[in-house]
Order: sequence, then C-alpha cells, then structure tokens
Amino acid sequence: MNDASRVIPAGGNPQDRHTETFSFTGRAGEYFGIWIVNILLTIVTLGIYSAWAKVRRQRYFYGNTELAGRSFDYHARGLQILIGRIVVLVALIIYAVLPYIFAYANMFVIYTVANLILPFLLLAAMPWLIKRGLRFNARVTSYRNVRLDFHGGYWGAFVAYLIGPFLATLTLGILAPLASRWMWRYTLGNVSYGGRKVACEPQLKALYSQWWMPALLVLLGVAPLTVLGLGLFGWASSGLATVNENTVTTAVFLVFLALMAIYGFAGLFYRAGVRNVAFNAAVFDGRHEFASRLGRRRYTWIAISNFLATIFSLGFARPWAAVRMARYVASATAVTVSGSLDDYLNEVEQTGPAIGAEYMDMEGFDFGL
Repeated sequence: MNDASRVIPAGGNPQDRHTETFSFTGRAGEYFGIWIVNILLTIVTLGIYSAWAKVRRQRYFYGNTELAGRSFDYHARGLQILIGRIVVLVALIIYAVLPYIFAYANMFVIYTVANLILPFLLLAAMPWLIKRGLRFNARVTSYRNVRLDFHGGYWGAFVAYLIGPFLATLTLGILAPLASRWMWRYTLGNVSYGGRKVACEPQLKALYSQWWMPALLVLLGVAPLTVLGLGLFGWASSGLATVNENTVTTAVFLVFLALMAIYGFAGLFYRAGVRNVAFNAAVFDGRHEFASRLGRRRYTWIAISNFLATIFSLGFARPWAAVRMARYVASATAVTVSGSLDDYLNEVEQTGPAIGAEYMDMEGFDFGL
C-alpha cells in the first residue's frame, strides 16, 4: 500500500500531519561490553544467568530506541524470565520422559496412548504460551511511563501460529501471504498503548505483491538443485560408476547448503516486504498511521553480511551486527501523526500510568515464546 492510496483517518487535517521517525542510538562498542559479560556469566552459571542477560540486553536496545526524542523502557525482571523457562523446560522433560516411564513399568497401553495424546496436548498448549508471551512482552514495555498491553485470545493465536503455518506448508508456500495476514493482524492488531488500540488489516493483494518474487526465486533455484541432488544420489547408489563416498557426501552437502541459502535469501526478501505491508496498514487510535520503508535488497544484504561477519569472527561481531540491524530497522520505521504529538501523548500519559502500574505484579512470566 503506497502513501498516495492511504486514506487520512477521521479528524486528521492534512496540514496538521507530520512524520516522526524512530531512531536507534546504541553503539557497537558500548553493547559489546554488555554482551561479553552476559556470555561469560551465562557460561559460569551454566545458563541460569541467561534470564538476567536477556533483561540487560532488552533494556539496552529499548533504552536506545527513540521516538520523538523519548526512549522506550523494558521492565521485566530476570526471575520472571527464569521461572518461565524452568516451567517450559520441566514440561518438555515430562513430555519426553513420561512415555518411557510407562514403558519401563510395563504399562504399554498407557505408553501407546501417551505417545498419541501428548503431541496434541503440546500443540494445544502452544497458542496459550504464545498469547501469554506476547502479553508479557507488551506489558513490560513502556514509552513515556505508559505501558503497552496485548489483548489477543487463544483462538486468534491458534489460527495465526498453527493453522496459518500449516496451510502455508501444505500448499508449498502458496498460502503464505494468508498466513502472514493472520499473524500480523493478531500480533500487531491486538496491541494497545494507554488504552488506545492499534488496528492492523494488511490486504492480501499487497501481501501477494511481496510474495511472487521470493516464490519465483525459490522455484528457479530449488528445482534444478533438487534434480541435481537426486541425480547425484541416484548415480552414486546405482553402482554404475565408482565414486568416492566422501566426494558424493560433500557434493550432496553442498547442494543442501545451496538450497538452504536460497530459502534463506527468499525468506529475508519476503519478511521485509511483509513487514512493510503490515506496518503500512496499521493505525493507532484511529488517526496515527505507522509506516515501514525497509528496502528489501538492503535488509537482505544487512542480514546476510551480519551472519557472515558473525560466523567468520567466531561470534565476536555479533554486537556490531545486532546494533547495525537495529539502527537500520528503526530508521525505516515511522509514525505519521495527526495533530500535536506532545499534546496527544500528554493526554495519554495522564491515564496511562494508572493502567500500567497494575501490570508489575500481574504480567506473570516469560515463557520464551
């Protein structure tokens, strides 16, 4: 959806509208100090400190993300994140071990039933965990002392995060834009700030306009590589030629890497385009419009070069890569404001803190989803 086709919301005078762009002011060297301490303490504590490491990381990135000269804040506590992770870990251990306990006790009927039921119970729990995670992340985020909130329900998460990906996979990606529409409508369209809600209704036509190029790239790249890989495998296993086993293994591995590279490249292209469509369709409080102007080529280049830099530096370039991506994404995100932003935010601020103050003791735990 381009700017010319967007309708000015009710109450929005074109002369009173102006754009506020997000910015990220963090520096790689500054974040490196936080990152290396987080890594070392996580190793020393056998992973326990990772919960507090996440809090330090999020507070740094939120605190350096600004809109109209004011930064965001992250209010989660390390213990909340640790407890959430422990709950998920215990549940996964029970899921993995319980059937074998029944088998060891010669309770083979219960063992069989458990193997059939537990996967469905896990799937049924996933939307609830995702919903809780989104609500937690919103409620521990604030801007100008006003908390965000998330109002999505279980069935919305079920459709957005289970049905959508299932249909996209089942149709070999053809329905991926529909799945993206459900996901963004649920994730962004259920956010509120100071009691004012965000509406997000990305159009399928616009999403498919971002889909066809990555789909074509996958089709043109994957088809010949798949034929080549199958051919190599068939040739090596036919016995018609004497081939070094290591050579065949290496060739098949390289084909597999090429396939993953194509999928990754196409996925980055698609992700950037879909984010633009979703944000450009989002309106806050019926009058303030979000905007995303990620360049798909530049976003893909930054993501790939960040990945390569991190790999070849043995991970030490990770802080630089994270700051680089955060700075670009922030600079490509904006809000077109109707009227005076300061006056509006002052109005929100008068009611927002009373709402947000209740969340510190009720937002629960971060389940990591």
